[in-house]
Amino acid sequence: MADMSRSPSPASRLAWLLLLLLVFLAWSLGSGRLHVPDDWNPWAPLDVRATPNALTGWKLQRAGAQPAACREALSRSRLSWTPLPDRTTGDGCGFRNAVRIEGGRVDPGRAFPLSCRAALSLAMWEEHVLQPAARRWTGQPVVALEHLGSYACRNLYGRAEGRRSRHATADALDLAAVVLADGRRISVLEHGAPDAPAGEEARLLQDLHGGACRYFDAVLGPGYNAAHADHFHFDRGGARLCR
Repeated sequence: MADMSRSPSPASRLAWLLLLLLVFLAWSLGSGRLHVPDDWNPWAPLDVRATPNALTGWKLQRAGAQPAACREALSRSRLSWTPLPDRTTGDGCGFRNAVRIEGGRVDPGRAFPLSCRAALSLAMWEEHVLQPAARRWTGQPVVALEHLGSYACRNLYGRAEGRRSRHATADALDLAAVVLADGRRISVLEHGAPDAPAGEEARLLQDLHGGACRYFDAVLGPGYNAAHADHFHFDRGGARLCR
């Protein structure tokens, strides 16, 4: 018969102490009794312009899942946008809590719809990846984007059967090129191929692709397959993939 009077092991006691400490910290932060700078407060809203840290990904996911919080965070970004009414266009097609991206620091060319969570990822990418990388490699800011579309009621790769694309819910954007302040156009097709010359254009696109993986759930480019030879695909809400 087991000895029920045996005291808890040191590891068990430590686990309970840690749990109690976490509960106390959560209560202290939530009640305002413990002041922590917003950047390091997991309950503070996402600030798109704040320097990213270990909590940024968690805050981004949380904001993207809450319509009001998402739009509040997006309102503090540099994007110019307007809200869109919810829409259903077919089986598995349509969007909820979406916005129309119309401009901002970067000209998007044709305005396009995006779910708020995808728009929030785009704002983070523009702020913390696109502009810093462009200045690092070219000494120029990006003033315009060229895209191949966002919302489209279709299956993956336009197939007649199969799963719906993330484009079908306005959770995806296909980026074809960026335009610098000096007028230079850097395109995924010309400069983003795996065997492209390793100039500043190629290095910029590599940074744009890799940096997007921090803010989007799936990022696909020419290194993934031939269907993405001329664009980067950014999306939210699907499986995690960076290729």
